[in-house]
Amino acid sequence: MAPTLTKDSVFTAASGMKMPVVGLGTLVRTTEEHSSEEEIMKTIDYAIEAGYRHFDTAYMYQNEAAIGKALKKWLDSGKIKREELFIVSKLPMVAMNEKLVGEYLQRSLTALQLSYVDLYLIHKPVGFQPGEILFPVDDQGYLKLDYDTDHIALWKAMEAQVDAGRAKFIGLSDFTVAQMERILKSARIRPSTDQVECHLYFQRKGLREWGEKNGIPITSFASLGSPAAVGIFNKDGAMTEQQVRSPLTEDAVVRIAQAHNKTPGQVLLRHLLQLGIAVIPKSSNPDRIRQNIDVFDFELTDAEMAELNAIDMDENGRKFFVSNLVKGYDKHPECPYGKL
Repeated sequence: MAPTLTKDSVFTAASGMKMPVVGLGTLVRTTEEHSSEEEIMKTIDYAIEAGYRHFDTAYMYQNEAAIGKALKKWLDSGKIKREELFIVSKLPMVAMNEKLVGEYLQRSLTALQLSYVDLYLIHKPVGFQPGEILFPVDDQGYLKLDYDTDHIALWKAMEAQVDAGRAKFIGLSDFTVAQMERILKSARIRPSTDQVECHLYFQRKGLREWGEKNGIPITSFASLGSPAAVGIFNKDGAMTEQQVRSPLTEDAVVRIAQAHNKTPGQVLLRHLLQLGIAVIPKSSNPDRIRQNIDVFDFELTDAEMAELNAIDMDENGRKFFVSNLVKGYDKHPECPYGKL
């Protein structure tokens, strides 16, 4: 029996966090090659008008100032109250040091023009050498890694942000079960979610089952297979034919979409929601923004769910590797690839 889901539905973590099941991913940058500040602000406008209240951003995205301007406009108008919003940000890999957590969260808060975020995540389990360059590399193009990354010390610094009122809840992104279990052994405040790549080909069954037992629901990025990111991650043809393949064109997905008079994207999102996974699809297109939250007026049958579940390739379905973007990520002992 599928869970009853509405636009106001939340997934609840053992920490007490209640997270809206659909959010807007905001991984677009304010550069000439990407979105301008005005375009990002329009995207937030489209999303709020469509009913989104959950917004996922990060220091690394370099667009929090534009998002902050858009949110302030809505908050100042009185049409939206701060407590109606669920804002997520993330600690960048160049700040994976307990002494830097407070500073970088404050940088995000200042840009977002907020006094707190609802959820603050450690963006990746791998630390880079600190500095203003987000992906520091040596003369050979290899990442300058911080081999002293200490998840336990980091988590204590994250807990301090909750104590200080700068974050309501804290969590993780791309962390493995083993890494989370290590944190849980000494945690005073439990992680509220693990945000991971999760889509039709990579359904994270083991991670989901562990999360259900431990009250740590997962949040999916790349929920639609992130076709726009393939061109970035397929640097020098680094991706396999399967990794380039889009779940949006999968025969079963197209057929099920036609049966429900929905788009393939809506079927993919609904599938994850019925698995108990929160989704944060990214788009700046007004029609797709509306479509991505218009997933509560239909339900996939048990047979349809079983058919889609069977397409899962587990770890072989992973599409995106930071090491495809810049060399050396997989050399860090905390690299999560290939692990549950």
